[in-house]
Amino acid sequence: MTGIEILLLILALVGVLVGAALIRAASPFIINAVVGLVLLFLAQAVFGLSVAVTPIVLGIVALGGVPGSIIVLVLSLFGVAFVP
Repeated sequence: MTGIEILLLILALVGVLVGAALIRAASPFIINAVVGLVLLFLAQAVFGLSVAVTPIVLGIVALGGVPGSIIVLVLSLFGVAFVP
Protein backbone atom coordinates (compact mmCIF):
# COMPACT_ATOMS: atom_id res chain seq x y z
CA MET A 1 0.00 0.00 0.00
CA THR A 2 1.18 3.45 -0.78
CA GLY A 3 1.07 6.41 1.53
CA ILE A 4 -2.00 7.90 -0.18
CA GLU A 5 -3.97 4.66 0.17
CA ILE A 6 -3.14 4.44 3.87
CA LEU A 7 -4.13 8.08 4.36
CA LEU A 8 -7.46 7.52 2.57
CA LEU A 9 -8.09 4.40 4.66
CA ILE A 10 -7.46 6.34 7.87
CA LEU A 11 -9.70 9.21 6.71
CA ALA A 12 -12.49 6.75 5.85
CA LEU A 13 -12.18 5.12 9.26
CA VAL A 14 -12.31 8.49 11.00
CA GLY A 15 -15.38 9.42 8.92
CA VAL A 16 -17.16 6.22 9.90
CA LEU A 17 -16.35 6.74 13.59
CA VAL A 18 -17.54 10.36 13.52
CA GLY A 19 -20.74 9.35 11.72
CA ALA A 20 -21.42 6.61 14.26
CA ALA A 21 -20.88 9.04 17.13
CA LEU A 22 -23.28 11.57 15.57
CA ILE A 23 -25.98 8.95 15.05
CA ARG A 24 -25.51 7.66 18.59
CA ALA A 25 -25.89 11.21 19.94
CA ALA A 26 -28.92 12.04 17.79
CA SER A 27 -30.86 8.78 18.19
CA PRO A 28 -32.84 9.84 21.31
CA PHE A 29 -34.01 12.97 19.49
CA ILE A 30 -34.95 10.97 16.40
CA ILE A 31 -36.92 8.47 18.47
CA ASN A 32 -38.70 11.28 20.36
CA ALA A 33 -39.63 12.99 17.08
CA VAL A 34 -41.00 9.78 15.55
CA VAL A 35 -43.05 9.01 18.67
CA GLY A 36 -44.43 12.56 18.64
CA LEU A 37 -45.45 12.28 14.99
CA VAL A 38 -47.08 8.90 15.63
CA LEU A 39 -48.95 10.39 18.60
CA LEU A 40 -50.22 13.25 16.42
CA PHE A 41 -51.34 10.78 13.74
CA LEU A 42 -53.12 8.54 16.30
CA ALA A 43 -54.88 11.51 17.86
CA GLN A 44 -56.28 12.38 14.47
CA ALA A 45 -57.06 8.82 13.31
CA VAL A 46 -58.36 7.24 16.51
CA PHE A 47 -59.80 10.10 18.53
CA GLY A 48 -60.91 12.26 15.60
CA LEU A 49 -59.10 15.37 16.77
CA SER A 50 -58.61 17.70 13.85
CA VAL A 51 -55.30 19.49 13.59
CA ALA A 52 -54.20 21.52 10.62
CA VAL A 53 -51.00 19.76 9.59
CA THR A 54 -48.71 22.52 8.34
CA PRO A 55 -44.92 22.71 8.12
CA ILE A 56 -44.96 24.67 11.39
CA VAL A 57 -46.90 21.91 13.17
CA LEU A 58 -44.58 19.26 11.78
CA GLY A 59 -41.58 21.28 12.92
CA ILE A 60 -42.95 21.72 16.43
CA VAL A 61 -43.77 18.04 16.73
CA ALA A 62 -40.48 16.92 15.19
CA LEU A 63 -38.40 19.16 17.47
CA GLY A 64 -40.58 18.82 20.57
CA GLY A 65 -41.51 15.17 20.26
CA VAL A 66 -44.24 14.02 22.63
CA PRO A 67 -44.48 17.31 24.58
CA GLY A 68 -44.62 19.20 21.28
CA SER A 69 -47.44 17.06 19.96
CA ILE A 70 -49.37 17.43 23.23
CA ILE A 71 -49.01 21.21 23.03
CA VAL A 72 -50.20 21.22 19.41
CA LEU A 73 -53.19 19.00 20.28
CA VAL A 74 -54.20 21.11 23.28
CA LEU A 75 -53.92 24.36 21.32
CA SER A 76 -55.98 22.87 18.52
CA LEU A 77 -58.55 21.43 20.92
CA PHE A 78 -59.14 24.82 22.54
CA GLY A 79 -59.19 26.59 19.18
CA VAL A 80 -56.18 28.77 19.92
CA ALA A 81 -53.99 27.65 17.03
CA PHE A 82 -53.62 24.95 14.38
CA VAL A 83 -57.36 24.78 13.79
CA PRO A 84 -58.26 23.46 10.33
